[in-house]
Amino acid sequence: MIRLPVLLPVLLRNLLAAAALVTAVAAGASDTVVAIKAGKLIDVEAARVLKDQVIVVDGERIVGLGDAASTAIPAGARVIDLSASTVLPGLIDAHTHLTANPHLHGYLELSSSDIRSALYGVRAARDTLNAGFTTVRNVGASGFGDVALRDAINDGDVAGPRMLVATYALGIKGGHCDNNLLAPEYKDVGLGVADGPWAARAKVREMVKYGADLIKICATGGVLSKGDEAGAQQYTLEEMQAIVQEAHKLGRKVAAHAHGASGIKDAIRAGVDSVEHASLIDAEGIRMAREKGTFLVMDIYNDDYILGEGEKAGFLPESLAKEKALGQLQRDNFRLALKGGVRMAFGTDAGVYPHGDNGRQFFYMVKYGMTPMQAIQAATIHGAELLGRKDTVGSLKIGKYADIIAVSGDASVDVTQLAAVKFVMKGGQVIKNAAQ
Repeated sequence: MIRLPVLLPVLLRNLLAAAALVTAVAAGASDTVVAIKAGKLIDVEAARVLKDQVIVVDGERIVGLGDAASTAIPAGARVIDLSASTVLPGLIDAHTHLTANPHLHGYLELSSSDIRSALYGVRAARDTLNAGFTTVRNVGASGFGDVALRDAINDGDVAGPRMLVATYALGIKGGHCDNNLLAPEYKDVGLGVADGPWAARAKVREMVKYGADLIKICATGGVLSKGDEAGAQQYTLEEMQAIVQEAHKLGRKVAAHAHGASGIKDAIRAGVDSVEHASLIDAEGIRMAREKGTFLVMDIYNDDYILGEGEKAGFLPESLAKEKALGQLQRDNFRLALKGGVRMAFGTDAGVYPHGDNGRQFFYMVKYGMTPMQAIQAATIHGAELLGRKDTVGSLKIGKYADIIAVSGDASVDVTQLAAVKFVMKGGQVIKNAAQ
């Protein structure tokens, strides 16, 4: 039985939104009121497609939503006609690196300063937003460039998606989250390096101090790092437990980079909120993730870019070899994890490949087992839940942000439509309209 106190906030929000719509209709709409006519609308919560819908937006929020026959368009409202399109919520990419230049990997990356990377992020943020991704989780950046980019977007200085940022990823000395490209005499150690439980706790506090919305850790080695094995565990269970405890105490979620099976399982035991990549997850890891409710965020598109363009982009030979060994295994394990009932959120590792191509991953999610609707839900309601933002983004509902996109065809049938988004609205502001 649902208790009345649980329903009251929802009822109050809907009543206030309805009152706002009635007021707008009675008084005549202001310049901030927009009515969108949607030929088809994907209701991601109910997993259904509705026809001939109207969405009324006032300022940043949705204040009206329903059948065209019964939903009044306020007098004076600006009308956007998407009757020939399919409308759905703004997409969420839970694994991006907006300040990373996809054409500068390996030793080429050393040529870019932290400031230059942050400025590159302005372009990446714009390209990501134009691709229909109105919210992202940025899981690692140098120089606190992601904090600066997030704040610039929030202040209206540059265009970009809503960002939750991790700042520096935490890891062991010499591990995936350290900088291992320079000779010993440079004595270069990554700012996210922390060895031992108390040092790791202190590093969590430092990242939060300087603006982290979440904490990213490197539980195992990685594909793009020098001198380590992607599947080898790096942080110990004790260290990961300390990080998770400290982060959760401070109200921050934890994302764990983990390719290898042992690192994945210890990260889940430690209580992380999501496991990134999960390339070599085994049956026990799948069971643990399902039972604990841990999200998997598996980037199963970028293998194409790494193997196709990697040498030109500066990927190290050992990184290309690691990707050749892991890429198909990760895709096969994506299918197994899906069959195993694990919660999955959409994440692409943007920055490894060119920003704005995020939507290309939908094809692979369907190829390896998801229905188009499941893939869309991974990038909407499930992503919003993982980010802790399900009350404001992830679906088209009265009271939520007016983060709205549209494609030409029916994305619930042909998910590749999401690689060619025609209309983008973020917070009531039209960013792109090639649909009319």
